[in-house]
Amino acid sequence: MIQQSVEKLGFRFSDIKILLISHAHFDHDAGAARIKKLTGAKYMVMDADVPVVESGGRKDFAYAHTPGMLYPAAKVDRILHDGDTVSLGDGVLTAHLTPGHTKGCTTWTMKVREGSESYDTVIVGSPNVNEGYNLVSNATYPQIASDYEKTFDVLRSLHCNVFLGAHGSYYDMESKYARMTGGANPFIDPKGYENYVNEREQAFRAELARQQAAARYRGYTHHGPMSEIA
Repeated sequence: MIQQSVEKLGFRFSDIKILLISHAHFDHDAGAARIKKLTGAKYMVMDADVPVVESGGRKDFAYAHTPGMLYPAAKVDRILHDGDTVSLGDGVLTAHLTPGHTKGCTTWTMKVREGSESYDTVIVGSPNVNEGYNLVSNATYPQIASDYEKTFDVLRSLHCNVFLGAHGSYYDMESKYARMTGGANPFIDPKGYENYVNEREQAFRAELARQQAAARYRGYTHHGPMSEIA
């Protein structure tokens, strides 16, 4: 489907030179091995996600034992680190480590030009807390909560004109596309970016507080009056 979509836009799939992802979950990287085989593209991945990508998801902190989340492993050709740039022709993308959703979740930024105007573009990796994620005393990812904190610090620090993301739902892709009628470009949406980051941070903090309260309750009932009654 990806190949067909690329070719419908008038590009040759075989021309792909570099393969990038937002994060190491199957809906973002499961096709990487096949794309590499078909195109010879160089696969570039943030350092903390490399073990997951190269194990086909078997080293994922949350989904290692979930068969539906596993996929063909793919060899990484270049290991990226926070702040690294990736260039092709005149295009330059900067990789920002925004961890939590995965250990190496990556938000990309780039400058794009249209006529005489230059726009700061942000492609959000993911700040979401998936269902089942343990934010408190997580043995396979002890720093997960503090990593989410870092991510929101990074996202707030980025200047954004054009708001994009790893899923179209992050930035209302379909509704914005429907409004592309030749007037103001709806994808130029700094306020929408700010609102999205704030809303996702509030959701994270609410879930963290809920899990912390549940952990305290479990500790109280285990060590306090409830256990004595039992």
